[in-house]
Amino acid sequence: MKNPWSWVPTLYFAEGIPYVAVMTIALVLYKQLGLSNAEITFYTSWLYLPWVIKPLWSPFIDLIKTKRWWITSMQLLIGAAFGGVAFTIPTSFWLQGTLCFFWLMAFSSATHDISADGFYMLGLSQHDQTWFVGIRSTFYRFAMIFGQGVLVMIAGNLQVIFRNNITYSWSLLFYGIMGLFLALWLWHSYVLPRPAEDAPRKGITVSTILSDFIGTLKTFFQKEQVFAGILFMLLYRMPEGLLAKVSSLFLIDASHNGGLGLSPQEYGFVQGTVGVIGLTLGGILGGMVAGKDGLKKWLWPMVCAITLPDIVYVYLAYVMPSDLLTINICIFFEQFGYGFGFTAYMLYLIYYSRGEYKTSHYALCTAFMALSMMIPGLFAGELQEMVGYRTFFIIVMIFCSVTFITASLLKIDPNFGKKE
Repeated sequence: MKNPWSWVPTLYFAEGIPYVAVMTIALVLYKQLGLSNAEITFYTSWLYLPWVIKPLWSPFIDLIKTKRWWITSMQLLIGAAFGGVAFTIPTSFWLQGTLCFFWLMAFSSATHDISADGFYMLGLSQHDQTWFVGIRSTFYRFAMIFGQGVLVMIAGNLQVIFRNNITYSWSLLFYGIMGLFLALWLWHSYVLPRPAEDAPRKGITVSTILSDFIGTLKTFFQKEQVFAGILFMLLYRMPEGLLAKVSSLFLIDASHNGGLGLSPQEYGFVQGTVGVIGLTLGGILGGMVAGKDGLKKWLWPMVCAITLPDIVYVYLAYVMPSDLLTINICIFFEQFGYGFGFTAYMLYLIYYSRGEYKTSHYALCTAFMALSMMIPGLFAGELQEMVGYRTFFIIVMIFCSVTFITASLLKIDPNFGKKE
């Protein structure tokens, strides 16, 4: 049996990088290449779609090949997609080309997620699964810091070295990430264990999968509080869905457009490093307190935490501070609150999924989770361009009321989540 330390950290680091590239690095790339905020948020929000429809094709992965095969194949495909983005950036068809390869990356990444999470349970003993759950989360967070922070800062430094040649600098960066993924592919091709249980499932066909899925769907929509539960899944993060992409664009947009005008290096440090650390610490604290006292007791503090700190963007948009310390404090505060408040969302998905089909139901819940970010993102940039950053952030604060309303509809067992 291979030592889990040799593959668990790198597997979840590899899981995080393409997601960050599609959801965050693409924003900075397109902003620097001259797209409008409306175009950026519309195009990149559609890239959530593979995670929305992931439950539809996840059962088919078990029909052919092993999860190990899917992992290594998707890593090779993701590396090729990074190379495709790098190749098309300097061309005349850069928008169509990069979007095409970002779509390939997104679908490959979602498939990699399915395979990696399934393989984790097959490749480790029960004890090791529990032991490494924190390790895999930590290295996923490292991937976020590396992607949003280090890689964006490298792109900025390359632009300095090559005298502000933006297309050449970004192309070099994506070729570098391609090389990293090829190295990860080679490493995992060698080091991933080959558990006997990792084999195509026998006795199942496309028709049985479709029949099972329809049955799962029926039971999902027959649960108690289905209306309140789905509303919560879709609308709890409405303010964040509006804010997520526009806030990044606000940080890097020029001051004459109402933005803070951060360089890629400054953005990489503020949002990609300080922000991710705040998000991680907030999530850890949220898990600790909910694990001690249960979800019901901490629901309202978490609702406040995921909404009220958004007001820092109203402050930043009106005051327009130039010192990085103030900006860092604001972003840390907002992301810490989001991490703390997001705990309630994740715990409710587990709560709603309880029962006979909990794994399948949880997969459907995560589809609603991705949809909750995709839908607001589609029109967030256009709304911002219509009203400006200042009014947009006030509108976000108004939409915080939606989070409070949806949370008020829930009925939660007071003992759920408590330490027994």
